[in-house]
Amino acid sequence: MNAITANQYLTDDQKLTSENETFILGFFKPGNSSNNYIGVWYGMITEQTVVWVANRENPITNTTSSKLAISDDGNLVLINQFETVVWSTNVNGSMRNSTEAVILDNGNLVLREKSNSSRVLWESFDHPTHTWQAGSKIGLNKITGVNQRLISWKNENDPAPGLFSFELDPKENEYVIYWNNSVQFWNSGKWNGQYFDSIPEMELYTHLNIFSYSFVDDQEGTYLTYWNRGNWSITRIVMDISGQLKGLTWRKSTQIWGTSSVNPKAQCDVYNWCGPFGSCNSDFLDTCHCIKGFTEKDPVNWGLKDYSGGCARSTALQCNQNGSRKGDEDRFYEMSNMVLPDNSRRIESSGIKDCELACLNNCSCTAYSYNNGCSLWYGDLINLKDGDGVGGETIYLRLAASELPNTKSNKIIVIVVVCIGVFLVICLAFALSLILSRRWRLRKLRRVEGRMMAFTYRDLLYITNNFSEALGRGSFGSVYKGLLPDSTVVAVKRLDGICQGDKNFRAEVSTIGMIQHLNLIRLIGFCSEHDKKLLVYENMPMGSLDRHLFGNTSARLGWNTRYQIALGISKGLHYLHEKCRDCIIHCDIKPENILLDESFVPKIADFGLAKLLGHDFSRVLTSMRGTIGYLAPEWISGTALTTKADVYSYGMMLLEIIFGKRNRRQEENNDVSFFPAFAAKKLVEGDIQCLLDVNFVDDVNMEELERALKVALWCVQREEDLRPSMGKVVQLLEGLTNVSMPPIPRPFEIFADYPYSINYFSNTSSNVSSS
Repeated sequence: MNAITANQYLTDDQKLTSENETFILGFFKPGNSSNNYIGVWYGMITEQTVVWVANRENPITNTTSSKLAISDDGNLVLINQFETVVWSTNVNGSMRNSTEAVILDNGNLVLREKSNSSRVLWESFDHPTHTWQAGSKIGLNKITGVNQRLISWKNENDPAPGLFSFELDPKENEYVIYWNNSVQFWNSGKWNGQYFDSIPEMELYTHLNIFSYSFVDDQEGTYLTYWNRGNWSITRIVMDISGQLKGLTWRKSTQIWGTSSVNPKAQCDVYNWCGPFGSCNSDFLDTCHCIKGFTEKDPVNWGLKDYSGGCARSTALQCNQNGSRKGDEDRFYEMSNMVLPDNSRRIESSGIKDCELACLNNCSCTAYSYNNGCSLWYGDLINLKDGDGVGGETIYLRLAASELPNTKSNKIIVIVVVCIGVFLVICLAFALSLILSRRWRLRKLRRVEGRMMAFTYRDLLYITNNFSEALGRGSFGSVYKGLLPDSTVVAVKRLDGICQGDKNFRAEVSTIGMIQHLNLIRLIGFCSEHDKKLLVYENMPMGSLDRHLFGNTSARLGWNTRYQIALGISKGLHYLHEKCRDCIIHCDIKPENILLDESFVPKIADFGLAKLLGHDFSRVLTSMRGTIGYLAPEWISGTALTTKADVYSYGMMLLEIIFGKRNRRQEENNDVSFFPAFAAKKLVEGDIQCLLDVNFVDDVNMEELERALKVALWCVQREEDLRPSMGKVVQLLEGLTNVSMPPIPRPFEIFADYPYSINYFSNTSSNVSSS
């Protein structure tokens, strides 16, 4: 939209854009606020930076039913959801069908005649808010009597008028900054023909051809205007919530606003910056802090850098009870090296004790100072500052007695504190000796074949905090989180059903510990004490693969991530089958046994446990409900297992990785659906896209999808000889070898047209079974 007319208005997320798209007018929400405003911001930079606000004192809460429109009298008005005008240009004598509102390329919002665009009836440059834009004027219009000024926002989330204003002092012809429209705390000095005395950087900017300035003082008005020289930068001057007038330049290289000038220079030169009973220190990042005995009055606003509310007493004064009990009288806290607050009163006094008594006897007195005379402060302490170490003075702050220690009991307190301190030191030394001895013992853990650590059961109780944080339960036992003395996080697995002797168990674990591969989980150590058998693995922060495939986080796994996970698992199995000194058959490949690191690199867990468990391994697997769908047919037939059993399990899991669906699942009518059969049918029909997981967050590579599906179906062939080796699977997935069309596995042919009422390779009866 390029204009608002009688027949065209602006609402909700609509925008009014200048001709060159340098500025935009529309609804916006500042920061975390829920309020909506009409404002102007830059259209050419990434960070929304508002330079003008129409309804800064009257926000609206519903933009859908609100609109910025031309009213019946030709004015530009903002109407809220209750059909109430909350802002208007308030121009007299215009007509509805004769005006239009446009945003110019200099950021000036104008209301003008449609038939004569040079006749401007109203412009935002005459009504600035907190930003002084290039080409606009700040000063006194002597014809209308209006003194155009900048007024800061209340805080970062609220554009309502704040406490600080920048304007012309018409008596002195110099610019000033006011606090609360009453106290002047900075002035620009006089104009010398090129710059104002207190802003010498203006001469530098003119010399560098960054800005040009024009200060006019005639019968029509007194004002200052500036322009950018060239289009090489975007600049603005802001009356900031900090109480400082800031010159800001957009830095294209870093995409942030850089500060080119600040007045006044020091934050603590801003009057009452920290509010009542707050003290300012420009040397700290958080310049404001509450003095002793006081706390932040409004912590939320302090977090938004609005310190105007100041601080409130933590404990009320006991003035009215003074004298009733000596110990309850208000007392004074000495604050040295301070810049004294404003609004003190001088009284006659014979000395500092007399000055203190004068303050104590007046319930309104909050502080006193004695320096060649007595100064008293009544009510709030305003404009208090920490000194810079040179010339600071001392002020005595009135506090409730409970805020300060009782000097009469100091000796007893010192004795008690010393005794308690000695006792605590002894206890601490004893505790440290226990902790250090335990850590020393853990660091001295024996190494097995130079790689693994042998833990005692007490060691594992210590590093797991008595097995208090469970990470999950697998086929062969529970897994717990542990923390080694060097802050390494580990996973400790308690193995169930291990009957091996200690010597044989250690030998087998030592063999497993020697196996190192990017896609295999690393075994760090073990424990073997009688019937207690535990393994200590590296911890994988992203958990197991099944959580990401079938849980609420599945949308995070895009196609490329899934494909790389599948490829990584195939490489890990290839290493176990063909690269190790002794071939290792995993026997339990499923998503629950694939762990992911922070970069989603897959790591195969629980390899080698088949040999550790011996004859009990088959019993454990076939009793685990989640394992059934991945077992090769030879598990049921009782023939000897080969690496092709892992290939079959990998194929079933590859189908789940590709499509994000369990290979078998219980339906609401208690039927069991068998997804691989359906996938095989759709591959033959050439309609594999209908199988895709709807949670994919990026586009699927259809060539890789078809290749992976063909590989999966080759892997799940009933006949072992038809299944490829894992080395061949790696080559196929990497695209080094073409994948031919696999035959539909024989059991799948039965189920392809009837994907329900199936209990595949189960020991229980069903309508259709392949066992």
